Amino acid sequence: MNDSESVTTQISTVEDWTLALAESTGSPGGGAGTGVMLAIAASLTSMVAGYTEGGHAELADLHGRSRALRETALHLADEDAAASKAFGAAFRLAPGPEREDAIHRASVDAAKASAVLGERAIEAIEDLGWLAENGNPALIADVVVAFGALRAAIAGARTNVSFDLSSLTSAGADLEKVREDHPHLWETVDRLSKALDRIDELTASVDRKAAPTTAGS
Repeated sequence: MNDSESVTTQISTVEDWTLALAESTGSPGGGAGTGVMLAIAASLTSMVAGYTEGGHAELADLHGRSRALRETALHLADEDAAASKAFGAAFRLAPGPEREDAIHRASVDAAKASAVLGERAIEAIEDLGWLAENGNPALIADVVVAFGALRAAIAGARTNVSFDLSSLTSAGADLEKVREDHPHLWETVDRLSKALDRIDELTASVDRKAAPTTAGS
């Protein structure tokens, strides 16, 4: 199976999905890849939680959230792939009012899809931070890998929301007008930027435990 039209995270193997991602179709593209990275982060979070013993009330809730997030992230990846397809189609239209309207709709839809994914990724940060502090210490390297995947998801969502908003200028708007019309999406970019700083802070706090042979340890 290498037809990107029929590839989804729900029915495809990793081989099929990444092969479709490698094609010059844009669907799936970077936004869908962002969803898969979030699913990887959630899966590793779930794994570490499952290996962590103790009577912490937080642990059971955390485990459940991470398992649910894995499923949600994959669905969001497929939704983003669909939005990406519409986004590309809009820009291929002939110049004129129809093209401008299509670009506007597709840009907003794509930005919303990435924003939802980014917000879900933000929600996962503190759960992973809790595991960095309280999880099974033998799996601290897995926590750091999860942080890396989560950072990739948030960085991808931030960039995609920002880029999609800027694409509205191709439909005749200026950036100040975009900001006025879509304040929540605009603010989401800032929240995602701050989330990246938080992940970097948490990763740095456990790097010595996760990679004790690195220079300066």
